Amino acid sequence: MAVRILHTADWHIGQTINGWDRTFEHAFFFKELKEIVVREAVDAVLISGDVFDNQNPSAEGMRMLFHALADLRRARPHLTTVMTAGNHDPAGRLEAPGILLEEIGVSAVGMILQKDGGLDLSRHLVPLKNAEGVIEAYCLALPFPRASDLPTLTGESAKEAGSPIVRAVADLYQRAVSGAREQIGDAPLVAMGHLHVSGGDESEASERRILIGGEHAVPATVFDESLAYVALGHLHKPQRVGRDTVRYSGSPFPLSVSELNYKHGVDIIELDGDSYSYERHALTRPVPFYRLKGKDGLLVAEVEGALEALELDADLPVEQQPFVHVDLRRQTSALGLRAEVDQILSRYPVRDTGVSIVSAKEEGQAAPSEIVSLKKLEEIKPLDLFYTAFEKEHGEGPEARHLELFHSVLAEID
Repeated sequence: MAVRILHTADWHIGQTINGWDRTFEHAFFFKELKEIVVREAVDAVLISGDVFDNQNPSAEGMRMLFHALADLRRARPHLTTVMTAGNHDPAGRLEAPGILLEEIGVSAVGMILQKDGGLDLSRHLVPLKNAEGVIEAYCLALPFPRASDLPTLTGESAKEAGSPIVRAVADLYQRAVSGAREQIGDAPLVAMGHLHVSGGDESEASERRILIGGEHAVPATVFDESLAYVALGHLHKPQRVGRDTVRYSGSPFPLSVSELNYKHGVDIIELDGDSYSYERHALTRPVPFYRLKGKDGLLVAEVEGALEALELDADLPVEQQPFVHVDLRRQTSALGLRAEVDQILSRYPVRDTGVSIVSAKEEGQAAPSEIVSLKKLEEIKPLDLFYTAFEKEHGEGPEARHLELFHSVLAEID
């Protein structure tokens, strides 16, 4: 018998764009996800990190997640769900309701747990069963690796060429796979990861460099060839990396203007012994997202005409109104441009996601364009300011302990 596995990631529950809430889109996605799980007779759902958008999710966001997970289990009573933490997630809070989540078939793995000098496989190795209750494969559930999860490299190892952080990540996966193989032999093994793998396409302004020490990416070779599939999260563009069985499922809908042209969906993998098959299932985009730019950016005087051409529905509730990003051509002066466009957009049933200035690198030449965002102060997230200040001061991004302290201070202010 085969086992059918659905791979999804980067839900970012609680995300806003220019202050606009995305709850309607998440609710729509969860409804469609359940329909796919039922229609495609899915046996297991793998959620590869960034379940939430920040490390201090709201009570409403937590309820939305738990309701969605319970709804999936009601729809498929034998369903197994494996949920790992990404760099955005509060790892401890994701695991905290573990004993309750297990009652609805959910294994939540927020942190890498060690036992007797190795990985605690009782926590990280999850059996995947078919509809008859037979174990057909196993999932090696590894969340985003934080500094404390990686072994300290000393002596000769520290002197080797290349990044010690990348070597540590490779070592983590190698030890995890070896330990799993000792328990399950040659049974099909699926690994989860929340990493940037070399060769993967990033979304502009959507994903940060997340490895400790500012390291950016690991090679696909960190994933053992014996793995039947590698379910990745972090990059929002759906794509394969390195080989056909190493994939990012991508985000469920555009989380920024740079993701407009992505073909959002979920991946379904069927494993039947040594047999592997892959299917991509498209997701419906519940809210339109437009980028008004003309050929080389619009003049302010052209914005209204571009909006009229959209034939907007004035009766839509706010949460269903289209998102609109405007690219302006470089004009006489940038002073006041943002305010002018804001005023125009406010007269239409749309939600403003930002204004950018498009300018050629050199006048008179067909050079690639640069896009400079005109941001208002209230659009800049405190977390982005924290990252920028930290990187400027220390030369690398903050670690989990710094982010936890930042969010605890932010919660006190709020």
